Amino acid sequence: MLFRDQNVIVLNKPAGLAVHPGPSGGLSLEAALEALRFEARTPPALAHRLDRDTSGCLTLARRPSALRRLHELFAAGQIEKTYWAVVQGSPKAESGVVELALRKRNRKDGWKMVVDPAGQAAITAWRVLGRGPGLTWIECKPRTGRTHQVRVHCAALGCPILGDPVYGTTALRSGTPLHLHARALSIPFAPEGPPIAVVAPVPGEMLEALRACGFTGG
Repeated sequence: MLFRDQNVIVLNKPAGLAVHPGPSGGLSLEAALEALRFEARTPPALAHRLDRDTSGCLTLARRPSALRRLHELFAAGQIEKTYWAVVQGSPKAESGVVELALRKRNRKDGWKMVVDPAGQAAITAWRVLGRGPGLTWIECKPRTGRTHQVRVHCAALGCPILGDPVYGTTALRSGTPLHLHARALSIPFAPEGPPIAVVAPVPGEMLEALRACGFTGG
């Protein structure tokens, strides 16, 4: 747990844990919410979601009024989300903004998000934090909250996220974990006063690649 007060809990979700149970069931965070009730009358509720293979900051609401407030803030784009990714290749620029609308495409073997001008607007600001041999460490700040947005937008830059089995290249589909981490959240929950600011430590499975790009933390 990264943060807890009377309204909000922020967890450091590990990669590999689904937020919701899939069609075939299996372990999910949703099934464990009762254990996060603490002194509250009811279990917390999920205020947003992360992909199964994405680690990092995940927000829960501890009461219905808090859930409404968080949904309002997310919908208005007032919650700042910061992701760290290690991508394959190297963007030509040091920073930029990707504005590519996205829609879901159903396939026989499942679904994926695709770039489509007729889809939902999706905007991601990004900047390079470090470079290494064949890899780049980038920070992404999505201004919208579309499914798989950061993953699709990194691929659209020509630099798919390392280990991405859906939007990466065939060479990346070798069991390497997805190198995408929800690093930080800034939540202006109270109209007056400072925002809730939370940072999630880097997961062990990303450290080697991050250090190759210049990261010196633990």
